[in-house]
Amino acid sequence: MTGLYLAGLLVAIAGLVVLDLRLKLFLGAAPIRAAVVLVVGVAGFLLWDAAGVGLGVFFEGRQHLLVGIDLAPQIPIEELFFLILLCLSAMDGFALAHRLLGPGRAAVLPAGEQGGRDGS
Repeated sequence: MTGLYLAGLLVAIAGLVVLDLRLKLFLGAAPIRAAVVLVVGVAGFLLWDAAGVGLGVFFEGRQHLLVGIDLAPQIPIEELFFLILLCLSAMDGFALAHRLLGPGRAAVLPAGEQGGRDGS
C-alpha cells in the first residue's frame, strides 16, 4: 500500500490545522509568526536529519508504505510532512498550555507555595 503513511500524515496535518484555526491557537492567532516558526522548526529538523544521515545514524530503509521519493539521500518525502506535523503539534500544544495556564503560571509558583505544606 504505497503512500499510506503519507496519506495518514496529510490527514493528521489537516485535522490539526482545522483544530488550530477553529480555536485560534497558533496559526489562527498569528499566521505570519506561525509560518515563520514552522519554517524555521522544519528547516532545523531537516538539518538535524541530514547530519544524522551523514554520520550514519539515520537511514531510510525501503518500506512498502513510502512513495519512494527522496528529498535527499536517505530522507524520504514523508519525513518533511512528519516534521510539519511534529512542529504544528508542538506549536499548538504550547499555545493551548499558555491559554489554559496563563503566562508564567506553569513555570513559577507563588512564594508561599514553593515549599512543603506549611510553606517552608
